[in-house]
Amino acid sequence: MIGIGFRVAVVSAALVIAIILLVVGYVLWQLTPGQLRETPGPTDVHITLDTVDLSIAVLGVGGLAIAFAGIAAWMIARRAVRPIAEAARMQRTFVADASHELRTPLTVLHARVQHLRMMTPTGDPRRAVVDELQGDTRVLIDIVNDLLDAAAGAEATGGVADLDAALITLRRDMAVLAAQRQVHLEVTSTGSSLAGTTLAVSGTQLQRCLVALTDNAIGHTRREGHVSVAADKDGPYVRIRVSDDGPGITGIAPNRVFDRFAHGAPSATAGEAGTRTGYGIGLALVRDVAVRAGGDIIVERTGTGGTVFALRLPIARPSAEECDWKDDR
Repeated sequence: MIGIGFRVAVVSAALVIAIILLVVGYVLWQLTPGQLRETPGPTDVHITLDTVDLSIAVLGVGGLAIAFAGIAAWMIARRAVRPIAEAARMQRTFVADASHELRTPLTVLHARVQHLRMMTPTGDPRRAVVDELQGDTRVLIDIVNDLLDAAAGAEATGGVADLDAALITLRRDMAVLAAQRQVHLEVTSTGSSLAGTTLAVSGTQLQRCLVALTDNAIGHTRREGHVSVAADKDGPYVRIRVSDDGPGITGIAPNRVFDRFAHGAPSATAGEAGTRTGYGIGLALVRDVAVRAGGDIIVERTGTGGTVFALRLPIARPSAEECDWKDDR
């Protein structure tokens, strides 16, 4: 709000200053020898003004006009952004309340899964599924905590995440959803240029971004379609592209899909193709994580041939201890 009011005040002040300069220019022009020697006509009114008094009057009126414009701009901006601020407050309150209500049942669920794991022998073929359930409940708890931090406006935790591990986990978890929707999922492992790369986000935040983008791609891809996830290096960043061959973004500008509760119109063949329309929350949360980490996300391409989302996240700088260890080697 302050930024908007300041910009409006600057524009208003510029207009007032421009008017003052025009008045001063006209007065100076009237004081030129040619204008002073001009013989007044029968209908002309000849007025004598003191230059000093006129300058003081112009500057005084101009200063008051600038101050009035600034106050008016601040009041107008405050009134204009009030609905936006209220909507943002309601969204933060909803996220905080929903996350808080989920914490207790998730904690109970995690405890029960741990108990189930203790009751399942190591050689039992069901032990692997129980282990995965335990990891999933732990991830859910971390996500809820991260949502609470985001709703409270807390700074990023400054954790780091292993890119290879995140992609492996993504392939394992999302393969189940892709199989259910009859979509071919391909997650490309990092090449030699990205081997061992860590990103400047927590593991939970990275997993949230990857899952949300992949889930969005799977949900908007026709049956028997393809979704691919691949990463490459982009200077001090890693760019992760999530591609699908769905109908593309329709009914909304591509850059607006990251707004909360904004979503495109379903395609004409959505029902036949098995695609779905989301609630407009997942992509907004991805952008929130990316921006908080110092990265960004864009719609790199969209059309009838599919959509490509490009998530860019900063590479974590090695700590001083890691640098010393590498130097010693």
